Amino acid sequence: MVNITKNIEIKDLALYLKKENTLIISDPQLGYEENLLNKGVLIPFNQLKDLKERLNKIFKNLKFKNIIINGDLKHEFGKISRQEWKEVTEIIEFLSSFCEKLIIIKGNHDIVLNSITKKNNIEVVENYKIGKTFITHGHKIPEIPKDINTIIIGHEHPAISITDGEVKEIYKCYLKCKFKNKTLIVQPSSFLLNEGTDILTYDSHSPFIKDFENFEVWIVADKIYYFGKVKNL
Repeated sequence: MVNITKNIEIKDLALYLKKENTLIISDPQLGYEENLLNKGVLIPFNQLKDLKERLNKIFKNLKFKNIIINGDLKHEFGKISRQEWKEVTEIIEFLSSFCEKLIIIKGNHDIVLNSITKKNNIEVVENYKIGKTFITHGHKIPEIPKDINTIIIGHEHPAISITDGEVKEIYKCYLKCKFKNKTLIVQPSSFLLNEGTDILTYDSHSPFIKDFENFEVWIVADKIYYFGKVKNL
């Protein structure tokens, strides 16, 4: 068990809100393989299977009422590919079997997601408030409720590189800092075909983040490792 705040635990690629019995995952980006195939790159269509296996390990021995997908459930921006239609439907059915309520927050890739979710009676929302926590994808700053103490975003796909001078490895990571006197948590993606964006070498994509220097870092590897602040790495 690794707490990132008093009420929020890191469970591999998911955040668990203890008081609210809620799990949050971010940025699955389903359908990426078909996007690569259309560009002439052939890889196995394994991401959904691998994601379900990863989630099954997270769900094991954990009781919760709600699951929130914090944006970018699918990969394509302006259309729904055949793979996306099939896999989004399948992941909705899979996740719904584990919880009482499934909430999907709209990300910048989810422009035409409603045509799938309406058929499955799943509501897509711009953001979601639960208890003292406000969940929004992170590609824009919405109106933020005054009575919350924590904001959770995705969108960044944060990762961090570690090197011994010869070999470099990149790991998905969680980030935590302050945003207008609120605790801001940036969640890694559950997109398994890519570790993400190395915060040591790339600028932020989210208007919530000016720079990464003062963020605390938790690395996702065989377990969760706390690495202190980015500026000290």
